[in-house]
Amino acid sequence: MQIRPILAALRRHRIATFLIALEIALACAVLCNACFLIVNRIHAMHVVSGVDEKSLAYLVLDGYDRGRTNDLNARIIAGLSAIPGVKGVGVLNTIPFGDNSSINGITIDPARQRYSHEINTYIGDAASLRALNLRLVAGRMPTTDDYRSIANGFVPRDSMVLITRSLADSVWPGENPLGKDFWCIDFHFRVIGVVDHLTIPEPESRAAAGRDFSAFVAATPGNEMGGGYVIQADPRELPRVFREVMLAIPKIAPEVVVDHDGSGLLSDLRERYFLNDRAMVGILLGVIAALMLVTALGIVGLASFWVQQRRKQIGIRRAIGATRGDVLRYFQIENFLIVTMGILFGVLLAYTLNLVLMKAYEVTHLPAAYLVTSAIVLWLLGQLAVLGPALRAAAVPPVVATRSV
Repeated sequence: MQIRPILAALRRHRIATFLIALEIALACAVLCNACFLIVNRIHAMHVVSGVDEKSLAYLVLDGYDRGRTNDLNARIIAGLSAIPGVKGVGVLNTIPFGDNSSINGITIDPARQRYSHEINTYIGDAASLRALNLRLVAGRMPTTDDYRSIANGFVPRDSMVLITRSLADSVWPGENPLGKDFWCIDFHFRVIGVVDHLTIPEPESRAAAGRDFSAFVAATPGNEMGGGYVIQADPRELPRVFREVMLAIPKIAPEVVVDHDGSGLLSDLRERYFLNDRAMVGILLGVIAALMLVTALGIVGLASFWVQQRRKQIGIRRAIGATRGDVLRYFQIENFLIVTMGILFGVLLAYTLNLVLMKAYEVTHLPAAYLVTSAIVLWLLGQLAVLGPALRAAAVPPVVATRSV
């Protein structure tokens, strides 16, 4: 029975009603997409690397004679292995969350006419594979005979590789990947094992489905690869061990230059890699808080104004028998209708904004759950915001209300 007078009142205040509904629509659109981006960023920051992060550090060296890489590798491995607490040192071309990515197109077509996937290749010796501590889910780990010399500065001509489960499922869906072959240009790879996870060095450079498309290539570095070293130690000792590593490098190899940006504890490299994401999450949370505050203040302001303007109406209703609960419900229903109109328009804005973000930043489609959640939040916010003015209106005695006119 209160809907008709409420709609009549809203029609008499079209501009104010439209502005509040528009504010709620904008809040709905921004809230949906901001929450969606926050969840995506948080999910990305918790990507599973597949390696024993707490036990690993990575060292990147430059400035050395490439023709003497094998000698440098031998000196670095021997020197760092002598540091107390070091469990292992291996040559590895890159590391999860590192700066150096090795992205290559692969094909399962022996004629190499059509390349279907892009993968990251981790190239390392036996010590680096032991340090990574990958979880094998099928097949076997490389044996001594599987580690072969690198050709043309890339990988062995015929490489024995471990691939991730997600890569195996994508390349050979429903098939056993063990023993399967694939190629990159003139280089041949054979799958000998499948590991659970091994994220690419820069996971945010790919869509979520491709962040685990990696292969570990068993190789003997020789003069063809060096300058990148993975160091394993007890997690409690690792910070101290890495400090000693940095102090020892000038003595072990005085000719090299340490790349401080690419070197560090793996946990620190992860933190550094996702620094911008954490800042983005903080900014978006601030935007959401400010938007909710402005929206709530707008509802409170409009409701307070309408309470003041309708004191005579309130008094008359109270005089003819309306209870405080009736007055309270009137303002709550009125606000609910305004918020609902804003949400309906906000849903269209949310999807439009999501389409823009999909094209500009390659985000995925906005799930309907975010729209439902945002609608519930705004409905609750609207009811809480109008509660104060509505209680003040319901508390006005009939006599006082009629005398104030």
